[in-house]
Formats: sequence, structure tokens, C-alpha cells
Amino acid sequence: MKFPEHGRDTGNILQDLAARKQQDVDWQSGRAFAYVYDAGPEAMQLLKDSFTLFMTENGLDPTTFPSAMELEKDVMSMAIDLVGGGAEAEGSFTSGGTESLLLSVKTARDYCRTHKPHIKQPELLLPETAHASFFKACAYFDIKPVVAPVNPHTFRADPAAMAERVTENTIMMVASAPSYAHGAVDPIEELGQIALEHELFFHVDCCVGGMYLPFARQLGYRIPRFDLSVPGVTQLSMDFHKWGYAAKGASAIIYKNGAEMRRHQYFAWSGWTGYSVINPTIMSTKSAGPVAACWAILQYMGREGYLDLVECTQSASAKIRAAITEIPQLYLLGEPRTNLFSFASDEVDVFKLAAKMKERGWYIQPQFGFGPSPANIHLSVGAGNATHTDAFIADLRATVAEMAAKAAGPSLQALPEDIHLALKENSPRLLEELSQLIAGNDGDIAGRMDYINNLLNLMPPPVRDGLLSEFVNGLYSKASA
Repeated sequence: MKFPEHGRDTGNILQDLAARKQQDVDWQSGRAFAYVYDAGPEAMQLLKDSFTLFMTENGLDPTTFPSAMELEKDVMSMAIDLVGGGAEAEGSFTSGGTESLLLSVKTARDYCRTHKPHIKQPELLLPETAHASFFKACAYFDIKPVVAPVNPHTFRADPAAMAERVTENTIMMVASAPSYAHGAVDPIEELGQIALEHELFFHVDCCVGGMYLPFARQLGYRIPRFDLSVPGVTQLSMDFHKWGYAAKGASAIIYKNGAEMRRHQYFAWSGWTGYSVINPTIMSTKSAGPVAACWAILQYMGREGYLDLVECTQSASAKIRAAITEIPQLYLLGEPRTNLFSFASDEVDVFKLAAKMKERGWYIQPQFGFGPSPANIHLSVGAGNATHTDAFIADLRATVAEMAAKAAGPSLQALPEDIHLALKENSPRLLEELSQLIAGNDGDIAGRMDYINNLLNLMPPPVRDGLLSEFVNGLYSKASA
């Protein structure tokens, strides 16, 4: 697209934008089990109105727009209250879970640079189920990730395996509550004791659980202790834009010892010719829209509203899980207790199953196999999905039965010979050959996603990471527009 010479009519522009959404996932249908979190039309309108009210205000300078700072302080106080932070806890409002995790790792590293200068090559200790953003943080901040295996049946972190991998260079340990892939809550209390014994920082990733698990516990569901009240836990991340149903761009990083820790998170610079820069988080300029919308939805829902939503989604999740266990070809992974879970199959191709369910109007999320976890399908069940549970179960049963009747097992048992040879030889032709295989004769990538996913599932993670990066790089190229 060339830069426009002349302006356009606003109505025409909005019509153009609306048209561009036609190929997007229809999240308003309640048939998407990932990416979007919808608490209903009234809540959605409140988010839009409150976001717009503060869209232009800039969180860069709290002395210019004190309203943005006050809203953030309110939001953080509510979050700290919810996750047992205590009187000394402090934190920061961030743009999402990834930024929260990046800040946590960066803060631990910088603290250790000051207080543990003997550590020259810092290490981050994490279970193999930890979120990919921790590895991103390691790549960004020159930290060595040390990965421990998890229990292959429950997919929970193994305290003994974690303890064995603590070294004099370990600066922080990581756990999930819950992990995204399987919805497993790691044994936080046991891991906290390891952190105390070795004087380590201990981050609990509650990005998907921070606005869900507290309410599930209050409702009486068997959720183990996981928050900042657990001895040994020093910091915690939580997203508001997941099960808090806030507008996108709303997360938090919270430190139990806030005043001491948070100063290592900040960046300040006045050694240039411009204004003094003081950044609590990674971003500098940032709209106050997300924090205003977050404040609004927390006030709108209240504890009572979130309890209702969690009860609703817990019931829907239990119903879906029960149905999965009744389908002979499918089985659940781990021992999920909340609204995040995954299922696999030894008899039908899960990637093809996801594609066929998409043909029926459902969006479910396939996941590659890794470690003890086979290729599987992930579901994040939200309030918007709850009223569609029966229809989803009926379509899932019908689709699996249809595939089983055709003996539709995994599409690929091994890589095609040309791809296998290219991988073995580390051939520069690999990406080109794979692109041709992916696109096929008609260039219909969307129609071949089951085949593509099976192909990638058979590759070592570093290889598929490189290929996926190159592929997405091509998608964003001007030539692909």
C-alpha cells in the first residue's frame, strides 16, 4: 500500500476496517476457545467507553496525567489484595503477561548484579512447562535457562528435579499457577521451601490464574495455595485481560518486598539533551486507556461478579472434560481442575481434528508434542463459551466418530524423505522446500494446516522455531501484502 495522497471519508475508512475483519475468528459467537475473553455485551461496552475516555492520556509522565497514575495505583492495590501480597507488596501495571515476565526476570538479574556480584553467568531455573516468555527473557537479558523435567503424568513441576538443578549461579526459580498447556498448578508450597533454603527469588506465573484461582478457591474447588502468601514466593505475574475480562494490554508484576525490588525494575536516564526519562516498565509512552478500562471492569464485576463467572466456567469445563473421557479415542492430559485443559489421542490425528472442528465453526488450539506431552488440543473455557457447551460436545463426538470410522490416525508418521535429508544436511534449501510443501499446488495454507502441523510436530523444536520465524517474517513482508 502506498502512502495516501489525499484523505478519505471517515465512514469509508471504518467500512474498510470492518471488511478486513471478515477472515478473523468469530469470537463473539462463543465458539472460540482461545485468545479472546468475553464477559458479555454490557461489560464489553463499558470497556470501550472507559478505554476511549482515557485513550489520549499518556502514562509517560505521572505529573502531567496524575489520573493515569492514580488508576494504576488503584488497580495494583486491588490485585495485591486478591493474591495475598500483604502490606509491603508493590508492583506495576504492564501491557501483558510477557512484559510482566520480562520485568520480573530483569529485576531479579539486576538485583543480583548489586547484591550477588559473584554471579557472572546468571541462571533461571524453570520446569519444562513454563511459559515461552521466560525463554524470551533469557534471550533478551543474557541469562541461561536451566530446565527441569516435570511429572509426566500430572505435568506439575517436580520439586526434587528442581532442587537438583540449583547452582551457585541460580538467581530465580519459576513455577506456574496454572501452566497454560495443561492447566496444572505446580506445587508452590514445596517449591517455596526450596527457594527459601537456597535464598532464591521465586516467581509464580499466574498470568492465566491470577484472576481465576482466588475465586475458584473461595468457591471451594480444590486449588492448592499458590500466591504471594506462600512462604518463599517473592514475585507474581497476573493478567487482567484474561479471566479479569479487561481490555487487551492489562497485566501486572507484583513483588512481595515491593520497595526493595521494584527499584531494580526502573530505568532512568537524564544524560542526554532531552527530557528526563523515568520508566517503571518497558514501555515509555503508553495510553492510559488500558488501565482505565481495567479499573472499570474490576469495579463493574466486583468479587461477586467474578465468583459467578468462575462458577459458570468451572461447570462448563467439568462438563466438557467428562464428555472427553467418555469418547473412547480421546484422553485428558494431567489432572486439570480449572478451565484450562488439553486432550490427546492415540487413534485420531489431533491436528486434523482441530481442522475439522474449525469447518464446523469451532476454534480450538492444537499444541505440538514436547517432552512427556504428546501432540494435543488445548481449550480455554470462558464465560462466552459456557452456553455453547452442549453444541461443542455434540460436534466433537460426531467429528471423532467420523474420523475413527475412517481410521484417521496421524497423517504423518515420519518426515517426507526430501525434508528429512534437508534437515540432516542442514540444507539452505530447507525453508524453500518446506514452503512449497506447505503451500501445495493451490497455495491454500489454511486448508492444509493439519498437514503443516503434523510436519512441524515431527521436527526438533529448534528447527521448527527457525522455520516458523522465517515463515512469519515472510507473512509480514511487503511482498506478501
